Amino acid sequence: MLVDIAQILGGLVILLLAGDLLVRGAVNLALRLGIPALMVGMTVVAFGTSAPELLVSVKAVLSDAGGLALGNVVGSNIANILLVMGLPALIAPVLIGRESLRDYAIMLAVTLLFIGLAFSGVIAFWQALVLLAAFALFMGESIWRGQRARVEPEDLEGADPALPGGKLALYLGLGLIGLPLGANLLVAGAVDIAETLGVSDVIIGLTIVAVGTSLPELATTLMAAIRREGGVALGNILGSNIFNLLFILGVAGVVGPMTVPEAMLRLDLWVMLGAALVLAPFIWTGRAIGRMVGALLLLGYGGYIWLLFVNGG
Repeated sequence: MLVDIAQILGGLVILLLAGDLLVRGAVNLALRLGIPALMVGMTVVAFGTSAPELLVSVKAVLSDAGGLALGNVVGSNIANILLVMGLPALIAPVLIGRESLRDYAIMLAVTLLFIGLAFSGVIAFWQALVLLAAFALFMGESIWRGQRARVEPEDLEGADPALPGGKLALYLGLGLIGLPLGANLLVAGAVDIAETLGVSDVIIGLTIVAVGTSLPELATTLMAAIRREGGVALGNILGSNIFNLLFILGVAGVVGPMTVPEAMLRLDLWVMLGAALVLAPFIWTGRAIGRMVGALLLLGYGGYIWLLFVNGG
C-alpha cells in the first residue's frame, strides 16, 4: 500500500513538473515559428495544461480501467468548480465578469452533450467522434476569435524571446518524457489501491486522480486570488472543463470503449451539471464569489466525496 501511495504522489509530482516544462517549451517554440500568441494559448497551452488528464485517461483505457478514465474527467470537472473556485474565494473574492457568459454557455452545452452521450451506456468510437467534432468546432471558433483579439506574444505567460535553443529543447524533451512516466506511475498506483481496498476504479478516478490532475488549475486559481485577478480563475476553469470533456474523453474513446457505470449515471454526472449551474447567477449578474459562497462550495465538495464512499461507487 505504501508503495502504491508513493507511486501516486510521485506520478503527480512528475506530471505537474513535466506539464509545466512542456507548456513553457511549446509556447516559446510556437512563438519563434511566428504562430499568433492567442492561437498558442488556445491550442498549445490548452493541450499542455490538460496533458496530465489526457495521458492518465489514455493509459487507464489501455490498462482496461475505463472507469478510471471517466472518473478522472468527471471528477476533475467537479473539483474544478467546487474545490478550485471555493478554496481561493476564502482568500479573496473571486471577481466574475459578464464577458464570460458566452464561454460559460459553451461549457454548459458541452456538459449536457456529454451527459446525453453517457446515457448510451458507453463512450465508444462513435460517441468519441461526436466529442472530437464538437471540439474541432470549438477550437476553430476560438482561434478565429483569438486572431481578432490581437494579443501580443509578450502577453503570454512563459514567452521568452531570449530563451536559448538548448534550454528550449531541454524543456520539450523533459516534458515529453516526464508526462507518460508520471501518468504510468499514477494509474498503476491508483489501480493497485483500488484492487487492494476493494474500491472501484471509478471512485479512485473521481477522487484521488481527479484532484491530482486538477492541481495545475488549483495552483493557477490560488495565485489569481492572491493577486486579486479573479477573472483569470474563471477563464482557466471554463476552458479546462470544455477541453476535458470534448478532447480528452474523445481521444480516450477512440483508443478504446469506456463503459459508463450505473453509479455515475445516478450521481456523478448530475453533480457535475449542478456544479456548473452554481456559477450561473454569478456570471449572469457579474457578482463576486465571496468567502461565504466559497465555504459552501467546499462543503458541497466534501459532501459529494462522503457520498461517494458511503455509496461505495
